[in-house]
Amino acid sequence: THLSPFHHSFQDMEKEILAACGKGDPEEILSSAFKLKITREDIHTLRNQCWLNDEVINFYLGLVMQRSKKEDYPSVYAFSTFFLPKLTMDGYKGVSRWTRCVDIFKHDVIFVPINSNLHWSLVAMDLRVKSIHYFDSLGKNGDDICQVLLKYLQQEMREKRKEELDMSEWMLHSMAPHEIPQQYNGYDCGVFMCKYADYLSQDRALTFSQSCMPYFRKRMVWEILHQVLL
Repeated sequence: THLSPFHHSFQDMEKEILAACGKGDPEEILSSAFKLKITREDIHTLRNQCWLNDEVINFYLGLVMQRSKKEDYPSVYAFSTFFLPKLTMDGYKGVSRWTRCVDIFKHDVIFVPINSNLHWSLVAMDLRVKSIHYFDSLGKNGDDICQVLLKYLQQEMREKRKEELDMSEWMLHSMAPHEIPQQYNGYDCGVFMCKYADYLSQDRALTFSQSCMPYFRKRMVWEILHQVLL
């Protein structure tokens, strides 16, 4: 029989999480995949009341992409956290080579993680229904970011497929605070962002809340160490 991640006892998982979050060489590599290395220092950003860093977020989105290759899951592509700053700074030319090995239009959902003034948020572009949604756990508005990314899609389509994307067919929307789970502190935005991606990549309703965050942080430590989403 195929052993699922759930054959690990809760005590074992807890022990492993505590060890990774505990004392040790900050440079020690605890997990590597997707051309990324996660050190103990990176894992420590998943301790309560810490801000998640780029490494943890990019690795987690790598796990989301990996799972999306399974049957019955929407096909997902996630850009790195460094994509939007590069696009903003250098325009389309600055990122046109980022997708030379991938046709993003073959995917159902594209995620763009965003870090603005130390705050993480997420854009989800659903190619199945031609929508671009902005998810922010502090309820901020991201209409301008959605516009930038729609323009990126148009240029990418032109460049890679020599086709015109009709912008008028697309629906752009910043999720209002009452529409999605919101954070009530100054440090959980990265976890919210990862969980938005986790749930959306399964076409699941966003049914979590602030109270889930300490549990999600522990769970993410385990998932990163084992390179599999529970």
